[in-house]
Amino acid sequence: MIIVRPINELRIHLNRLTKGKLWLRVIIAIILGIILGLFLNPRNGYVSIENSETWSDWLNLPGSVFLRMVQMIMIPLIFTSILTGIVSNNSSQLKVMGVRLALYFLITTSVAIIIGIVLSIAMAPGAYISDLGGFSGGSDELVVSSSRSIQSFPDAISGLIPTNPLESMMTGEMLGIVIFTIIIGVAVTQIKEELARPLVRLSEAIQKICMIVVSWAMLLVPYAVFGMMAALMATLGTQVLYGLGYYMLVVILGLVLLLVFYMIVVSLVAKRNPIEFLKAIREPQLLAFSTASSAAVMPLSMEAADKKLGVSSNISDFIIPIGATINMDGTALFQCVTTIFMAQAYGIELSLISMVLITITIVGASIGTPAIPGGGVVILASVLSSTGIPTDGLIVIIGIDRILGMFRTTLNVTGDLTACVIFDRWFGDGNKAKALP
Repeated sequence: MIIVRPINELRIHLNRLTKGKLWLRVIIAIILGIILGLFLNPRNGYVSIENSETWSDWLNLPGSVFLRMVQMIMIPLIFTSILTGIVSNNSSQLKVMGVRLALYFLITTSVAIIIGIVLSIAMAPGAYISDLGGFSGGSDELVVSSSRSIQSFPDAISGLIPTNPLESMMTGEMLGIVIFTIIIGVAVTQIKEELARPLVRLSEAIQKICMIVVSWAMLLVPYAVFGMMAALMATLGTQVLYGLGYYMLVVILGLVLLLVFYMIVVSLVAKRNPIEFLKAIREPQLLAFSTASSAAVMPLSMEAADKKLGVSSNISDFIIPIGATINMDGTALFQCVTTIFMAQAYGIELSLISMVLITITIVGASIGTPAIPGGGVVILASVLSSTGIPTDGLIVIIGIDRILGMFRTTLNVTGDLTACVIFDRWFGDGNKAKALP
């Protein structure tokens, strides 16, 4: 078996940032950004609409640069991380871990959807919206942009395998890239070690280069968070919290219950202290909350898994890139609550069969949801169409999606790290000391 140097050895450039209490700087940036954004909001009368828009554009600049830098190296980082993670495990262990990982993701996603269904029916958020029909404009573009229409089940399965991997890379189809990488990684384990070694060493070099670029991008995090929060509040203000506050409360409550479920799993299955677990992953959580992009947080999640949680690098390098693409429990819960919310608002009665259809559709749609801000809403158009619910009301959701996106992305990242500690207990080498604080 080829010996792969742990990827955590390649992350020395991130150590200084995490030890420098990045989480504290992010919190301060969020608070200052909200204060400045409320001041710049034209509805408060301090700044004109034109000046507010100009300031918002400039405030978004650090965040845009940060996200673009991370997204620039995301595909090579995902490819090399999964490849080295597969090669470093023996074939029998990889087969068992892969099957268990798929079942684990399927179970947690189903739990998230069940929580969403129960809360939506019990609290009925759609009953507090009198009319969504008035928001009929502006949703056509969203529906057109959603290419993931619900297909027949066999076509959907065969469509998971990319016919042109380069096209998937060009279009950012992360699920296709992940599946292509898994196939290539398994194939590499079937060739002679001397033939595979150059490819593995090249992958390690690419990982190191990517992490250096990430360390540069991380220097922008406090400024990016400050600017993005200020621009968000300057554009939306607090009025959206009043108009759709109850619906948002239902979504956030569901996410809290999902977090409680994760902590129970961490305690009972992984045998970890949930409080210490949350302390160890606070930096990835805060970055996920502020950027609303699980892809942007992936390098820091790998750092936290290796350094703070003591997870074997072979396991975290394999699980986190895959989880950032297909393990979208927070997004699935959001899609479920929103679907039932809109059905209630339109006065559409959902039967038991419809609920089952919604569950199956959301499980399928949540796999491969773009790990970028707003990705969940784009996929939601397909879910609504498959259940016969008008998509016109999505324009209402778009207005507050950024706020809810921060919460659900935090849960997505937490779910990936929860999977890491669970599978480390099952498949870890047992040689690493657990690094929980």
